[in-house]
Amino acid sequence: MTLETAIADLQGTLRASRNAASWRLMARQQLAAVREALSDERFASWDGWLAARSGASDRERQQLIGRITALGNGLLDRLDTERVATEVKRLLLDVEHYRQKVHDLVYDSVSMEIGGSE
Repeated sequence: MTLETAIADLQGTLRASRNAASWRLMARQQLAAVREALSDERFASWDGWLAARSGASDRERQQLIGRITALGNGLLDRLDTERVATEVKRLLLDVEHYRQKVHDLVYDSVSMEIGGSE
């Protein structure tokens, strides 16, 4: 499953009605799918001026995986689904920001190979 698909599925779960037990289970499963998609992302080690940005992206990815794991592990025990949904939405926003940074990094690497607009 791609990261984009996992994010879309989790967003659908967040929009669904929040019947306590079943919603928490579904949200946990979707969080696991996002974590797995993040874990599967691998990029070639980039050299030159992109090395620092790619290293920062990898560190951010590892932090996001840790946050997803921590939230997912305690998800079934929490009763306040509104608060959980808020935390999941914030985490999902951070994952989307990470995804955009990676897309920007890939774009910059391609423009560097082609010669850019200059």
